[in-house]
Amino acid sequence: MSQGQNPMHHLSIAELAKGLRAKTFSSVELTEHFLQRIKRLDGEFNSFVTVTEQEALAQAKAADAARAAGKDTPLLGVPIAHKDIFCTQGVRTSCGSRMLENFVPPYDATIVDNYQQAGAVVLGKLNMDEFAMGSSNETSYFGAVKNPWDTRCVPGGSSGGSAAAVAARLTPGATASDTGGSIRQPASHCGLTGLKPTYGRVSRYGMIAFASSLDQAGVLTHSALDAAIMLNTLVSFDPLDSTSVDAPLEDYTADLGRDVAGMTIGVPQEYFGDGLNVEVAAKVQEAIDEFAKMGANIKEISLPHSELAVPAYYVIAPAECSANLSRFDGVRYGYRCDNPKDLEDLYKRSRSEAFGDEVIRRILVGTYALSAGYFDAYYKKAQQVRRLIKQDFDQAFADVDVIMGPTCPSPAFKLGAKGTDPVAMYLEDIYTIATNLAGLPGLSIPCGLVENKPVGLQLIGPAFAEQRLLGLAHQFQNTTDFHTLTAPGLE
Repeated sequence: MSQGQNPMHHLSIAELAKGLRAKTFSSVELTEHFLQRIKRLDGEFNSFVTVTEQEALAQAKAADAARAAGKDTPLLGVPIAHKDIFCTQGVRTSCGSRMLENFVPPYDATIVDNYQQAGAVVLGKLNMDEFAMGSSNETSYFGAVKNPWDTRCVPGGSSGGSAAAVAARLTPGATASDTGGSIRQPASHCGLTGLKPTYGRVSRYGMIAFASSLDQAGVLTHSALDAAIMLNTLVSFDPLDSTSVDAPLEDYTADLGRDVAGMTIGVPQEYFGDGLNVEVAAKVQEAIDEFAKMGANIKEISLPHSELAVPAYYVIAPAECSANLSRFDGVRYGYRCDNPKDLEDLYKRSRSEAFGDEVIRRILVGTYALSAGYFDAYYKKAQQVRRLIKQDFDQAFADVDVIMGPTCPSPAFKLGAKGTDPVAMYLEDIYTIATNLAGLPGLSIPCGLVENKPVGLQLIGPAFAEQRLLGLAHQFQNTTDFHTLTAPGLE
């Protein structure tokens, strides 16, 4: 069934909600449409790890009944999907790893419960880099995800399954997580709007931890308006999460039409140096020029410690991962090796057999950085650099309202191109990592095509400025059509 000339999968979340409200179609019809599309197309992209067909149809029937009884919420009956890092009661949560291949949680993550309470329909769980460690979604135990814009290329990571599923229009929106760019980078590679909120704005309860001081849940959608709708449900104070911020809840859709005129946009000179693809730089500059046409003031700024973000991150994140993943020992839950000789053999073989190469690499780096002889030289020093990076942003936001620049240094690269070069892979997140270290909100929106593949414009704001970022993105999307483009060959 379609609305007007548009098939249902081409409608935005806002349009789907409107259609459900007008009874143009039911949630069951909508859910069946997306489930059939997943069956038909996802064999090419590998974006889903688990499809929850029966559960989704039951949720859709319940949503239709609730609407018939007079209930009306923005996401009631709207299908979404969750990154497989979020615990879902009774549904496998693998985190892209053999370690948790058969793990079925006994509870829901807080954000999963939030969407359930809002009446959203969950189509399934989405593929990801193992334990969210990767920039290409090639480290998943369940196989690499392919980019719908070019299936020879990566979709970005670690939320590559979420990005590919939304880009292929297998789901209208998806949850994701971002530790160093894992929402914004795949958003850039797949032509989507990807939002990482301020650290602490979204509960981490029930999100399997990678690096606890950096992880933050967010969303991937086609537009800023859809991201705002999903964010309204995503955000909540959670006493079960000690890092959750008890701040007033906002309606992120309320002020999307704010005037851009008079706002000051900071452009970091460090983000336009060596390593940035020339064509990507040109598209990003054209997008910034578009904001200038809308009346924004453009100001060149400096973030002098930017070049230290990657090395600081790749000490801090592995250190935290080393501590968080120590719980997977083959004893309590998760993978256990066969016929261990003794306790030491159980530990060694369970972990070495179940963890992939990238996870093992980061555990080793993190354990080394935390060891007695190297803690001060590496971990403590990295935390001091983190403070300097945060101070750079604080000084910049004293003079500008938002910072803009590229999300990624290049368009999506070929599958396998950087698998043997960890450093080259780590540099994929060179423009996104600093916002996680500083705990700031970041947003990537599509701003053009290079080599027939999407590129992203990154917007960074001060803490709790999600509404400001979404408003600027919405105004840009009102004057451009990059966010409406569909990957070639996808109807």
